[in-house]
Amino acid sequence: MATSSPASPHEIEFLPEPGTEVRQLFILLHGVGGTPANLVPLAEAVRAAFPASAVLIPEGFEPFDGGGAGRQWFSVRGVSEDNRPERVAHALPPLEAYVKAAQARFGLLQSDTALAGFSQGAIMALELVQAHDGMAGRVIAFSGRYAQLPKAAPQYTTLHLLHGADDPVMPVALIQAAQARLDELHGDSTIDVATHVGHELHPALIQRAIVRLQTCVPLRSWEAALGLNQSPPDGTTLH
Repeated sequence: MATSSPASPHEIEFLPEPGTEVRQLFILLHGVGGTPANLVPLAEAVRAAFPASAVLIPEGFEPFDGGGAGRQWFSVRGVSEDNRPERVAHALPPLEAYVKAAQARFGLLQSDTALAGFSQGAIMALELVQAHDGMAGRVIAFSGRYAQLPKAAPQYTTLHLLHGADDPVMPVALIQAAQARLDELHGDSTIDVATHVGHELHPALIQRAIVRLQTCVPLRSWEAALGLNQSPPDGTTLH
């Protein structure tokens, strides 16, 4: 079932049937110049796989300054490797507040939350858990990148990186470099690259993301089970 959120007439929600307990929260973030409608195919796939989930698709908090009716999370006018981190950092607090409000609304833990983003939305999702480790148990980043390569890896968030090999907007080499850095930092991440796919939310990548969500056990959970870390995991696998 899809309903409009009172927070924004353009936000899209997919909620379980009335009387069904909400067990997981998915927040989907569209790309620059996009709208929530762009992510409906992803939302429908998530709802089919996780029928007890609430799926929220907010619109970017700023009007797109490149023209048209779309939205953005931060401006890409004159964006560079030097100023991108500052722009992203400025855009994070409203998103942090939105995620916390959604968790409170459904009475769910951070570990019950997954953030999924496409392109600029993927940047926002990756950088939010970089700034606030564990704010979500999972991040699914489609066709994205980091604003800057991480200096530390999140310890309470599992990252799933999905990309097209022929992406002309965000070259796959950027996310492969990020995956290599995360490995060096003992991060918990996976990467899937689809051949002959460009900068798009391709059905093959969506299906692969669902498989990752259904089958990947967080690294911290494995280490706890093996006695390799002394603190109990605070994340849960989405089933």
